[in-house]
Amino acid sequence: MRQQTLAGTGFERHRKMTRRERFLQEMDRIVPWQRLVDVVAPYYPTGERGRPPVGLERMLRLYCLGH
Repeated sequence: MRQQTLAGTGFERHRKMTRRERFLQEMDRIVPWQRLVDVVAPYYPTGERGRPPVGLERMLRLYCLGH
């Protein structure tokens, strides 16, 4: 017998927000991501040779989360 899940039954809006979700929402609200991307973009590799680089905004977010 397959396990039944509650996904898609309308209970998503009743669940409690996790600390991780609150932290990420707060970070999105506080950090000016587009301004940081504009400052770093001229120095970020373009991927003309070798492996294509990971997106700049993603790398900035990961770097900030790491610190």
